Amino acid sequence: MKFIGLDVSLFILSTLTALWNAGAQDSCAQRCGELLGTCSCQVTCQSLGLCCPDYTEFCLQISPYSGSLMGGKDFLLNNTTLTASSVVKCRFKQQIITSGYVDKDGKAHCISPLLYETGFIPLEVSTDNGSTFPYSATWLSVHHNKVSDEEKCTLVNETKWQYYGTPSTGGNLTLTWTHQTLAATHVNIEVWGYQETGDSYSENWMAEWKYLYTLAKEIPNTGKYSFLPVPAEENYSTWHFGILRIIPNNYLDRQSNIPSIWSSEHALAWHLEKDFRNDPNAWATAKCIEWDRKEELLPNFLEEIPDCPCTLAQARADTGRFHTDYGCDIEKGSVCTYHPGAVHCVRAIQASPRYGAGQQCCYDSSGTQILTHDSTGGSTPDRGHDWGSPPFLKPPRIPGFSHWLYDVISFYYCCLWSDNCDFYMKRRPSSDCRTYRPPQAASAFGDPHFFTFDGLNFTFNGLGEYTLVESDLKSLTVQGRTQQALFPNGTGALGTGLSAVAMRENNSDVIEVRYSEDFHLQVLLNQRVLNFSEQTWLDLKGLFLYSTPDQNITVMFSSGSGVEIRGSGGFLTLTILLPEKFMNHTRGLFGVMNGNPEDDYTFKNKTTLSVHASPQQVFEFGASWAVENETSLFTYDTEFLLNSFFYGEKHNASFLPVFSPSEDPADPLVEDMVSHCGSDPFCRFDVLTTRSLQVGNSTRLSHQNHKRLVEYLQPVVSCGWLDHPTNGRKNDTNYLQGSTINFTCNEGYELMGSQEVTCQVSGDWSGETPQCSQVTAIKQIIVIGSVFGIVGLVVLARLGYLCRKQRVHKK
Repeated sequence: MKFIGLDVSLFILSTLTALWNAGAQDSCAQRCGELLGTCSCQVTCQSLGLCCPDYTEFCLQISPYSGSLMGGKDFLLNNTTLTASSVVKCRFKQQIITSGYVDKDGKAHCISPLLYETGFIPLEVSTDNGSTFPYSATWLSVHHNKVSDEEKCTLVNETKWQYYGTPSTGGNLTLTWTHQTLAATHVNIEVWGYQETGDSYSENWMAEWKYLYTLAKEIPNTGKYSFLPVPAEENYSTWHFGILRIIPNNYLDRQSNIPSIWSSEHALAWHLEKDFRNDPNAWATAKCIEWDRKEELLPNFLEEIPDCPCTLAQARADTGRFHTDYGCDIEKGSVCTYHPGAVHCVRAIQASPRYGAGQQCCYDSSGTQILTHDSTGGSTPDRGHDWGSPPFLKPPRIPGFSHWLYDVISFYYCCLWSDNCDFYMKRRPSSDCRTYRPPQAASAFGDPHFFTFDGLNFTFNGLGEYTLVESDLKSLTVQGRTQQALFPNGTGALGTGLSAVAMRENNSDVIEVRYSEDFHLQVLLNQRVLNFSEQTWLDLKGLFLYSTPDQNITVMFSSGSGVEIRGSGGFLTLTILLPEKFMNHTRGLFGVMNGNPEDDYTFKNKTTLSVHASPQQVFEFGASWAVENETSLFTYDTEFLLNSFFYGEKHNASFLPVFSPSEDPADPLVEDMVSHCGSDPFCRFDVLTTRSLQVGNSTRLSHQNHKRLVEYLQPVVSCGWLDHPTNGRKNDTNYLQGSTINFTCNEGYELMGSQEVTCQVSGDWSGETPQCSQVTAIKQIIVIGSVFGIVGLVVLARLGYLCRKQRVHKK
């Protein structure tokens, strides 16, 4: 797809319109997303009025647009009405074909296939039994744990399913589902198992979901089924990890890509062999030892995963590289089943480059990282990243399931079904934070005020489109558009604010966040407005995208850079987080990230301005970073945007803002401004330029958030994990700068070395390594003698003599 503003010239409204009026036409069949000679099949054509006549026929809108990567989802092709004789075939990624159908209303339907990847999948549709595929759309394949509960069948008391057969766990199991999902009076319930075959980390390493057997056949589709599990027949009980599938009973067993409801993936304890039920601990111990031996032969992935943030505050602030682990979320009550003692865990967003491994970091209520060396509640890294990683399709990059195979079912073997957690923790030890370096943050908000990566702040309220950050390191570009602020009466103020931000890294998808003309926040993916009604987390090309319920947007690029955008007071508030590797590799309005604010006013022509420059000089600096149409990432899909920004000046030189608004004591707004803003200069500036307390208050809150973020991201020194001495104890597990740890020895041992050590700014522990040495008999006599004096020593000596004499007599 080509983007208006990148490759498209003025041809759009002149030549194109002339040809259109002349009656020439093209078809969008098999050409959705293209700009044709006489009309457009790009998504922007609808708002610009340039669509080919058959655009809506061939460029499909589908509903719902997403579903589990396990497949089986029935979705509607909204645009196309067909006859009952039409034979629908749906082709995903130009290779996976499923059978569709036409309903009684003449609407075409597709069934999503089993996929081994997440993200938007190209979809083509045929209505002539696969002879041609002229219709097109995209289907969003979603991590199985990120779809709604209504889309899955539910294992009632899921814990019981996964512990079935262990002591005190037995009886009936129950499965429930939304029966209306399947148009059938009777259904079958199947058991599927997951495996990865071939040589690890080789080209022949393959992932496979395999049908095992049918658990129940032709049962009424009531939405509920209960049964008493028995060990599986033949060798099926050797499958320890799997899933259940419910299908209409008129389909064949094991048939692929048909209407289905899947359960969550789980440990198949309920169907394991009798040996497991007879002695779960012995059975699981053997499996744990077997897993440990296999791990010994695999590459060490721990060397390439990133270190954890040192504190909970850092972990939650570093949103470009770490994201909430939904299995332990402080926002949802800190239910941390696998991490006792933790209140919150995060996962590294990006998998490691070579092995596709994942990092996990957990923290206690004091904000201190929990390490597996100290607690089974510590964070454990993953051989398979839970969210998978591009290009997916092959182990260990299969979303969710590679992680289950290498990191979860082994946890059951070693820690949950037996008492061998030391085996697991040896292979999955927590990373500490000694090499962690927090990112640098830059922000823009209000009318608009800029805080650079190096801490310089200034106000630049030009009107136009500007480069905020660009970097040659990863071809990262973030651009911002400003629009004129409005007074409460609707007239234009002499100030501006961010109205749109567009970004891309390397050859990633282009993301744009903007205010629409009716002041609704929109997110665009490659010019198309996204709908977050079904999914709030999207796996995209070169990035992940996350939207909170209140529409705070976070873009996480593969480099680890992060962009956060939220609507605030009619303007956008922007924060950019860049890892340390971007040092000396940035330019734009946010300056050169190098720890030195003196060169942050660097013009596009590489000349610099003093940090003491006047507001008018800073305005010239900002104007130099106006973008050009050839490099613009923005979407121009309305007459207003075309006229104002595509055909108009990228920096409106005729717009001169207020550089230093005066505070007139006679102004009735000043008293309220002081009450709302206090001493915050940016809040006061915005109240005076926009005459709006709401805008000023939003600016004040954004300023506070920025200061808090910078505080959270301050570097923290760690001295690394410190063991307790053998036959001794330590009193703390905080290993950060300033923490002091005391040591004591068990009875019968004395402490050698330092009784307490402190983590120093150098990253080293003070003092000498503590050791607990056994107290010898003569030392015990001396100690006791010091208590009882000379008389005590005489008595002890006499007792010793009598004991020796008695032993001789016995001999």
